[in-house]
Amino acid sequence: MVFSDRVPDQLAPNRIASARVHADVRYDLTVSNPTTCGIAYPADLLQSLADRAGFVYRPDPRGMPSARALVAHEYMRHGATVDPENVVLTASTSEAYGFIFKLLCNGGDAVLAPVPSYPLFEHLARVEAVRIVPYDLDTEAAWRIRFDELLSAPPEVRAVIVVHPNNPTGSFVHPRDLASLSELARERDWALVADEVFLDYPFADSPRAASCAASSDVLTFTLGGLSKSVGLPQLKLAWIVAGGPAGCVRNALDRLEVIADTFLSVATPVQLALPHLLRAGSDVRAAIRTRCRQNLATLRELVTAAPAVRVLAPGGGWSAVLRIPTVLPEEEFVIELLTEDGVAVQPGFFFDFPQEGYLVVSLLPEPTVFHEGITRLLVRLGRHLGAG
Repeated sequence: MVFSDRVPDQLAPNRIASARVHADVRYDLTVSNPTTCGIAYPADLLQSLADRAGFVYRPDPRGMPSARALVAHEYMRHGATVDPENVVLTASTSEAYGFIFKLLCNGGDAVLAPVPSYPLFEHLARVEAVRIVPYDLDTEAAWRIRFDELLSAPPEVRAVIVVHPNNPTGSFVHPRDLASLSELARERDWALVADEVFLDYPFADSPRAASCAASSDVLTFTLGGLSKSVGLPQLKLAWIVAGGPAGCVRNALDRLEVIADTFLSVATPVQLALPHLLRAGSDVRAAIRTRCRQNLATLRELVTAAPAVRVLAPGGGWSAVLRIPTVLPEEEFVIELLTEDGVAVQPGFFFDFPQEGYLVVSLLPEPTVFHEGITRLLVRLGRHLGAG
């Protein structure tokens, strides 16, 4: 049987995944699912899914108008005024990327994406027959965009992705970089795709980073969803907010509607439940934010006793990056932590960090698990340093 090359031929697990199958992982510092981390969820949070109005199916390709109005209202918390008519609901942000790639790209076209960043972009683009062209974030300049690479982008580029804040670095796009990027996108006829799924999780109370949904200069697609904003990945509701010049936005939305109508993937019950989910889910969001800030404080305190290790200060999100001495290749060190200490962390090369010596840890685990996991990591690293 001949299969499409949109799916890789090599499907075997990597060495770390294979090692994890046989390891006794008691301190999982890779977890990204808040529903498994001891976060308190209101007991009645999902009761609104039983609304009997959900028995009637009246699909709208862009999503129910009432649900889209609620999504638009959410952006007021980020200082952006959004027209509900510019909102398209999707089942996930992954699906939102798929819709946008279908909208903008023919087979073989390209999209610019930042590195380091979440490795999902390669997979999402590949299944749409689109190529990812990476551009670097400067490790020595607080992850600012390196525009020299953008200026030399190939002619088949159709869009540029920004992640605001970035996963895993936690860095927000600098306002000056965003202005320069918008100007370049206008010149090159690129769309801007702003992934803001972690925007609700800054590590400082002020100033709050602005949403790209307020953009009016260039065609912009801003992504968000319930998975992160209220910690409910299982409910499968996300959204695209289109912004920019009015005529361009109108043309884009008309075509997005055709794509969305092909799938009609968003369930009616979750749209009907959205008022309660957003209202009650704000408590979940606050609990996740508190957990991440508490674990970040713990991490910084523990690292003070390990001067060879540095926490790369995140601005927001659910992760933190550690810069460590290269006592072993990242893969070997991560496997050793798994097998010898029962601690799971992510190596930097999973996220395309520029060189060895980076580890990524989730800030979601329960505090006792997080404290012990980081302690064991630092002890293991100290043994290697002492032996050297």
